[in-house]
Amino acid sequence: MLRICAVILLLLSVLFWPFWLSVILAIAGLIYFKIFFEAPVLFLLSDLLYGTAVPEFSGMVFVSFFIFIILLLIAETVKKNSNFSIHNR
Repeated sequence: MLRICAVILLLLSVLFWPFWLSVILAIAGLIYFKIFFEAPVLFLLSDLLYGTAVPEFSGMVFVSFFIFIILLLIAETVKKNSNFSIHNR
């Protein structure tokens, strides 16, 4: 139930709230939940709705999607290799 509420909150933040708040909520979800694959999916939605070509990334449009894919992989690797865990959700 907590995960569903977190996904709904992240969806609302991606659609209506500032981008920086969505990033904070998504990083918190990556840290708290086991495999929070919903974050990259919702940032893909954000890039599809609001994304523009970024010249610094060779005109790529899906920058936040790829960043959160990388963050998801890093977070899961760190959680897997560390002894510290909040919960096994």
